[in-house]
Amino acid sequence: MSEENIPTTYEELRAYEEKHAPKEETPSETNIKKNMEANKKAYLAHLPSDEEMEELVIEQLKTIYDPELPVNIYELGLIYNVDCWTDEVSSLKMCKITMTLTSAACSMSEIIVDLVKSISNRLEYLENVDVELVFDPPWGQDSMSDEAKLAMGLL
Repeated sequence: MSEENIPTTYEELRAYEEKHAPKEETPSETNIKKNMEANKKAYLAHLPSDEEMEELVIEQLKTIYDPELPVNIYELGLIYNVDCWTDEVSSLKMCKITMTLTSAACSMSEIIVDLVKSISNRLEYLENVDVELVFDPPWGQDSMSDEAKLAMGLL
């Protein structure tokens, strides 16, 4: 810029700044909605299906062992049902696990139930695990998988 083009008045300075200032486009409402929809589709594309989430939850259940027995709670037959679904508001997965214990007086019941509930902390896209503890039908050795029976010397 030569000295003769240097703005000297306030008006000249404002005109120069407006002419040379970077143009910022304000996103339109339509563009914002398109971007949000594209982001939502990309996010949902990564979500596992309800069935896939159930499989992931079962994998996690198989890592939880009854502290008094050398067998995980899934193979032990303590898990009666795993039901997962997608929450309509958050689009995250919710899960309800119906389970029992080897006895109603199990001294480790709180620990086992807390470990099951904590699965939501270990799995991405899983918002909550609700545990329903039931004692009907009562647990019995016939609920155990063959692997569990073998591990406990029952086969």
